[in-house]
Amino acid sequence: MKYVILLCDGMADTRSEVNSYKTPMEVAFKPNIDRLARTAIVGTAKTVPDTLSPGSDVANLAVLGYDATKCYTGRSPLEAVNIGVKMADDDMTLRCNLVTLSDDEPFEAKRMVDYCGGDISTAEADILLDAIRENFQSEDREFFTGTAYRHCLVLRGGKNEYGKFTPPHDISGQVIGEYLNDNQNAKELIDLMKKSYEILKDHPLNIERIANGEKPANCCWFWGQGTRPSLIPFAERSKGLKGAMISAVDLLCGIAGCAEMRICKVEGATGYIDTNFEGKADAAINALNEGCDLVYIHVEAPDECGHRGEVENKKRAIELIDQRILGKILPELEKMGDYKILICPDHPTPLNIRTHSRTPVPFVLYDSTKQNSGVECFTEETAENTGVFIEKGYTLLDMMIGK
Repeated sequence: MKYVILLCDGMADTRSEVNSYKTPMEVAFKPNIDRLARTAIVGTAKTVPDTLSPGSDVANLAVLGYDATKCYTGRSPLEAVNIGVKMADDDMTLRCNLVTLSDDEPFEAKRMVDYCGGDISTAEADILLDAIRENFQSEDREFFTGTAYRHCLVLRGGKNEYGKFTPPHDISGQVIGEYLNDNQNAKELIDLMKKSYEILKDHPLNIERIANGEKPANCCWFWGQGTRPSLIPFAERSKGLKGAMISAVDLLCGIAGCAEMRICKVEGATGYIDTNFEGKADAAINALNEGCDLVYIHVEAPDECGHRGEVENKKRAIELIDQRILGKILPELEKMGDYKILICPDHPTPLNIRTHSRTPVPFVLYDSTKQNSGVECFTEETAENTGVFIEKGYTLLDMMIGK
């Protein structure tokens, strides 16, 4: 038996005036997903525990079979693992986003113009981080370049007692002042954010970006703090299955690294709608042919489109996943023999709020050896109407592999 988890990040949505009261899942042309759904188990699953925030970290851990209430230590440490950061038990990490803030106001009155710094490339981001390192790096404070706008700050000997930092994608277009962490222990870090703006706003690279009609990546924004993670190996969690991760995102690759899964790098994988969909499909097929039992194909594009409020692109992202990933994988799976596919988002990213919600996610679990009474078309509503509800999302994996 071969297993595929196709994780469409943030795919689920809600009906609102933003999307003409039709969700992207409802209007997307996705014949491969819908065909599987007709003879699959279809339902909803709660991937975010009540005690944790609805993030891709917690939710993807659940889909991979991990109870985040027992193993979660923060988002940024998982990303740090993939970047190659060596962490001691008393180190603390924070995500360091390169964001775009508005220009003219005092710092607290600035708006979050763009949580991803105008789609800055990794190469450009590294240049800006060199300026940050030159000014702020020390023995107990290190900055590490990640991917695109997503980077990492490590506080050596830091303590996870800084209060709440707000994810920048939660406050797109909003004034940042009320979202700045007011915990006394976080004062130094908030000062660093302010100083980073003064350094980056006039950086030659940002001057050039503005001249080219691009947004400047003019501030470091810290959030997602945590300490060194510890996960049991995926093979141990899954009755001996050898797993592989395919993702453009440091977070997912970091989870895979902690879980001792194989990490498949795909050239041209970007985390957005211009990603190399076919390359991800090829990587999955190769991993299965080379001895892996389960592949986890993570596609970030629907989530990014949700954060940006891009209605048409979110619909298109779902269609591209169906056509260029699932459509390419299914014929190859048929050649391999029996297989199961789990298709779901990790969490919804509704277009009307442009951030994550903790609403249970719809899922399709297809088994090539069984004919179940599924649904005609896979949507949020049809999944909910089946009445199949998985209270503990991390048991979806057990349901899939028959543990």
